[in-house]
Amino acid sequence: MPVYVALLRAVNVGGTGTLSMADLKALCEEIGFTDVKTYIQSGNVLFRCDKDKAAVQKNLEEALTLKMGKSPGVILRSRKELEAAAEGSPFPHAKPNYLLVNFLPEHPPADALDKLVAPGGEEVHIAGKEIYVHYPDGSGRSKLKLPALKVGTSRNLNTLRKLVEMAREMEG
Repeated sequence: MPVYVALLRAVNVGGTGTLSMADLKALCEEIGFTDVKTYIQSGNVLFRCDKDKAAVQKNLEEALTLKMGKSPGVILRSRKELEAAAEGSPFPHAKPNYLLVNFLPEHPPADALDKLVAPGGEEVHIAGKEIYVHYPDGSGRSKLKLPALKVGTSRNLNTLRKLVEMAREMEG
């Protein structure tokens, strides 16, 4: 049975709302996902499900909408997709906690970088449905503006590597 990793947008970080990881785990189990595991409080959940990706996405979005009043947005990836994102960093010099991988539901527009404003020397690279951003001074004080990031959710490289490790262990 395939292992999926769901990355929720703006949960517990001042966006859509709060959702405890215990509640997220219970919700996933209620809709039939198995071997459910969460990681840190920012909306990361790993699970097994024999449905295809589109059905898993739909089921999780609907369950979250019922629970929270609206869905925070779910980005669903396989272990292989996450692993490729973790290994594909175009900024090998970046400290892992200063490199955010932004996961998007679909490919960004071809002109996405045309609207980039990076006053803090941030470096940005698009690869498929991911946008890598290296924040040399950290993301907290950054004034980076890139509209394409609004529809996605980001994880730093340390978190991403941990999710890959957890998914690998689940796959056995």
